[in-house]
Amino acid sequence: MKDFAASSDPAVQAQLDRLAALSLPTGRLGLEVVRELLRRLGEPQLHLPPVLHVAGTNGKGSTCAYLTAMLQAEGLTVHSATKPHLVRYNERIRLAGRLIDDALLARLLAEVLDCAADLQPSFFEVTTAATFLAFARHPADACVIEVGLGGRLDATNVLEHPAATAIASLGLDHEAFLLVPEDGAPAEPLVRIAYEKAGIARAGSPMVTQSYPQGMELEIQRLCADAGAPLHMRGHDWWAEITDDTIEYRDRHGALTLPLPALPGRHQADNAALAVAMLRHQDRIAVPAASLAQGIRAARWPARLQLLGAGPLTAIAPDRAIWLDGGHNADAGAAIARHFAGQRVHLVIGMLANRDPQAIIAPLAGSIATLSAVPIAGSAAHETSAYGDGARWFGEVADALTALPQDGLPALIAGSLYLAGKVLADNGEVPD
Repeated sequence: MKDFAASSDPAVQAQLDRLAALSLPTGRLGLEVVRELLRRLGEPQLHLPPVLHVAGTNGKGSTCAYLTAMLQAEGLTVHSATKPHLVRYNERIRLAGRLIDDALLARLLAEVLDCAADLQPSFFEVTTAATFLAFARHPADACVIEVGLGGRLDATNVLEHPAATAIASLGLDHEAFLLVPEDGAPAEPLVRIAYEKAGIARAGSPMVTQSYPQGMELEIQRLCADAGAPLHMRGHDWWAEITDDTIEYRDRHGALTLPLPALPGRHQADNAALAVAMLRHQDRIAVPAASLAQGIRAARWPARLQLLGAGPLTAIAPDRAIWLDGGHNADAGAAIARHFAGQRVHLVIGMLANRDPQAIIAPLAGSIATLSAVPIAGSAAHETSAYGDGARWFGEVADALTALPQDGLPALIAGSLYLAGKVLADNGEVPD
């Protein structure tokens, strides 16, 4: 499976080709290599502006988008690191709100790859090191950094004194990595997920979380106590009621009535509330209520229940709304189903071979008018039979849209962020 993008810039492409040759060596998960790589590069992670570090199964990217928008609404300069990219590798590193430019990206990747030649680093370790170099060398008021895989052993988990850490919603995902049996780790799967995510806790840095089942909460409480990280959990230390029109938020500092996000779905209001709680439970970056509200409305996050705009793909079916979502696990499927509850939708789905199509199909079962399956170019994906007897196979998303009946029902393209990236590129909506 490829996790890198082609570039029209020859210098960037040369480094992407080098990245493409990297993989995670079998049996090796840990922070030793990235720590040594960063040591050789001058420890850039120790020279960053105040960092907000976010883990979770679903919602962590959206939470980062809200944090960034809130900070920018206050007039602050923000670097952000999110993953994966949808179309261009540059999306992973934003400096002062803008995608890193090709010339700087090529230089940074070359510097890191040259420095790491004998270390056998992974794609993610090189990306993380290049990100920290960029952030350390360019002034800003804050950094927003999304965890990639898990938390405890993620390459970003070398930060020593973040302004705050957070955990978004939790569920089963990346089981092949996060549920590997290990001495001292919980055996119950969801508690193990909590254990992995809470590994980003740091002494003296507040940890802010959503609410979870008791076993998961107890594990997070234990790990934060062991780390010396002040813990602020939803339902214990802060509260947010999502109404039809507002987010009614309160904590020890007082109560706020905040707007609903422009991003659709109740889960987005929960993500926005987590971002608010994170900023209100740290003391290194001041963000008043007006900027919190403005950021909630301004935040954008592509391929998460995104209504596609005018473009070559949507022109194929001009009389229907076409939605795009890159969700690929059970929690994402449940969120999508809530959005389309009570209405019929044509589902166009493509999923990687290591994902379960029923995670998306089953929650939507009562809403699916037709089910069309498509491949994911460049990746090992499921074939038609994996999607059930009623699925029709098409070689391209465009073909699937063309074949839909003229009934005006909305279409949903879902199942993979890799598929979502191709759809955005084909429709001319490349993230900037």
